[in-house]
Amino acid sequence: MSHSPDYGLLLDDEVRAYIAKGATFYPPNAVDLSIAEQRAVYDRMCAAFHTGRPAGVQTWDEAHGGVNCRRYEIGPHTATLIYYHGGGFVVGGLHSHDDVCAELCARAGVRVISVDYRLAPEAVFPQCYNDAKAAFDAIVNAFDGLVFVAGDSAGGNLAAAVTHHSRRQVAGQMLIYPGLGGDPTKGSYVEHANAPELTTRDMLFYQTIRTGGTPPPKGDPRYAPLHDSDFTGLPPTVIVTAQCDPLASDGESYRDAIIAAGGKAVWFNEAGLVHGCLRARTMSKRGAAFFDRVADATAAIVGGAWPY
Repeated sequence: MSHSPDYGLLLDDEVRAYIAKGATFYPPNAVDLSIAEQRAVYDRMCAAFHTGRPAGVQTWDEAHGGVNCRRYEIGPHTATLIYYHGGGFVVGGLHSHDDVCAELCARAGVRVISVDYRLAPEAVFPQCYNDAKAAFDAIVNAFDGLVFVAGDSAGGNLAAAVTHHSRRQVAGQMLIYPGLGGDPTKGSYVEHANAPELTTRDMLFYQTIRTGGTPPPKGDPRYAPLHDSDFTGLPPTVIVTAQCDPLASDGESYRDAIIAAGGKAVWFNEAGLVHGCLRARTMSKRGAAFFDRVADATAAIVGGAWPY
């Protein structure tokens, strides 16, 4: 018989304050709202947490492969990081992760291109993947230099899915609390089923919307990268997850699969943090350290280093 963790002990005052601020915009039962209402409250929350862009970062809105994208540059870049935003395949866009992409551009010294893939329920699987891949293919052709991928949550799923299908073209990947299709009867899926910010019930809701209510495909790495049968030839991979998140175990499983296939992968499970904690970086020391981990690892892999 498993017992629920004591989040009063696991989370510190700063993280609880971050959760409380988010809850003033995005209620805990948000999945009961209409899709339009969910997008509206998510957008308001993201706007409230937006920290602005670092000085010197320039942006262009442009299409790649028929998909709307936003490019971030600071100085000349030889490498490109393609970023896929989170939001359960249902909410979010270029605005929701604008400051995150701008900060990664400045801190990792890399061109960042954020991909505005179509969302469910208007576009059901595999359309989100098709957009992610179409943008990737066009960006690879449009820019010289190495190409890396990154993403958080649903975007981490898309980044890894693209990598599995284009593994010779991806120089490295940074996955932030990704949902990769792990075993829902084990690990964090059970231990943190009722975690703050993301519950197992929320995940089932997003899955249903993503597939248009049809059963999830089996053995399709476009849908769930952990369901791939071949993990060889994948690029150096850094996965950063939050301890109090049902998806945390996906990071561990994915790391293990890559290492077992002879690849390079490292997994960091950051204590006392929750799903979505990229937005906590200005309110919480733990959140700031989480983002430092992401930014420093991105800079390392973009620079060809593997300090792990």
